Amino acid sequence: MSALDITLSPEETNELKRRIRSATIPQREGRRARIILLAAEGGTRDNIARLTGFSCPTITHWCQRFQVHRLDGLVDKPGRGRKSSLPAETVRGVLEQVTRPRSGEPRWSCRMARAAGISSTPVHELWAVNDLKPHLTRTFKLINDPQFEEKFWDVIGLYLAPPDKALVLCRDEKSQVQA
Repeated sequence: MSALDITLSPEETNELKRRIRSATIPQREGRRARIILLAAEGGTRDNIARLTGFSCPTITHWCQRFQVHRLDGLVDKPGRGRKSSLPAETVRGVLEQVTRPRSGEPRWSCRMARAAGISSTPVHELWAVNDLKPHLTRTFKLINDPQFEEKFWDVIGLYLAPPDKALVLCRDEKSQVQA
């Protein structure tokens, strides 16, 4: 068979070589980059198929796609793969609820799955995809003291304008209580 007609710029050659060596991109993209480099070096479909383990139609497909889309054509198109089986309302509900724990609880746990009516695996997957970590959420108690604001500004005033030649001590009235 004849050689494939692919011409590369120096930048494209460097990028394809980087993709082949990369440990962070998907392996399939590295293998596609190898097909293009071999084709640019004058390899035939049969020769490239023997070296890469791909079929001739697959090699033709990726070479044609590269000629049209260049480097962007070697990446999978968006929207490929298994679609979520969860309804959009359920996903939206889980993502909204994670920011608002149930009353009496400091944060959500995998029990959210039971409340949402789904298994714990999709809840953990949604948390991971959206970089949510409810177990690391820190909470605070709102103080219902009617004099809180006055006390608050007294303490802030000490920080903003400390008194001259005076020692300011702070004592916690109730230790072990989150304030």
